[in-house]
Amino acid sequence: MISPAHSTMIRPERSLVFLMLLAFVSLQFLAAGTPLFNGKSFEGWEGDTQKSFRIEDDAIVGGSLSERVPRNEFLCTRKTYKNFELRLKFKVVGEGANAGIQFRSQRIPNHYEVIGYQADLGDPEWWGSLYDESRRKVTLAKSDPNQIRKILKRNDWNDYLIRCEGKHIQLSINGVQTVDYTERDDSIEQDGIICVQIHGGPPSEAWYKEISLVELP
Repeated sequence: MISPAHSTMIRPERSLVFLMLLAFVSLQFLAAGTPLFNGKSFEGWEGDTQKSFRIEDDAIVGGSLSERVPRNEFLCTRKTYKNFELRLKFKVVGEGANAGIQFRSQRIPNHYEVIGYQADLGDPEWWGSLYDESRRKVTLAKSDPNQIRKILKRNDWNDYLIRCEGKHIQLSINGVQTVDYTERDDSIEQDGIICVQIHGGPPSEAWYKEISLVELP
């Protein structure tokens, strides 16, 4: 039989173990972030979900392999974000396919286009680069094609990490940093929506899944 004194001695140890487990679970949750896409519905998103985007195998799929993609299309969050780490998996299929992830962006009123930063995807040398969509219309920071060839898994799932903190933007594919950029133009907006894109062009598809975000101070 355990004496009352002995029972009292082990309670703090159990409490400490419980607190350590709770802290570990909390850290894991923060690292994983808040899911932006639940894999089942377009809740929290807006865009052309009748033809341009669909849900398949727990992923957002833009475009088609059976017909040309008539124009750029974007599926966007309804909420805006400023400082964050955005993580997702992507897969781009089809010859000449082009796509990207918009962030700190805005819809152009009465237009299908979006204006803002884009974490780029596609051949010949867009993978992992930073593009300014419909604004300056230039590649702000270019990835190293030799590096990309070593890390990119073509026609398969890859990891994308987009980190924005103040004017500092970092992009990584499959754990390898491809862009480290600091915005020097004070007129550029530092918050906005997040979108996934399928670029107009030949028959192609862009797949996105496991989209999660951790907001930073």
